[in-house]
Amino acid sequence: MKSFSALALSALILGGCASVPPGAPTATSGGILTGTNGMTLYTFDKDVTGSSKSVCNGPCAVNWPPLMAQDTDKAQGEYSIITRDDGKKQWALKGKPLYFWIKDTKPGDTTGNGVNNVWRTVTP
Repeated sequence: MKSFSALALSALILGGCASVPPGAPTATSGGILTGTNGMTLYTFDKDVTGSSKSVCNGPCAVNWPPLMAQDTDKAQGEYSIITRDDGKKQWALKGKPLYFWIKDTKPGDTTGNGVNNVWRTVTP
């Protein structure tokens, strides 16, 4: 019975991964969205949902590096790709651009959550 449960759970996990486009972020077991590097992803309250724009550019993007998308990446489901002011591509989820926080130093860090009351960890 135990092996059947493990097999069923594996199938569910793998099935869920199939809906995430290559290069897109993945959820951790704690329910927080991370990049493929395991680092926590954030949204910025000043970004307007669905505008296809990031308002975090220049010095802001140094502290909050965007989750970049490759030219070959394709949007799928709730994941979209926006074009930044510099012409580069960035992943978004549910219309909100995704960012890392420069002060997170290892996977699992969430030190950017609540910074200036405008940065939020992302849960899928």
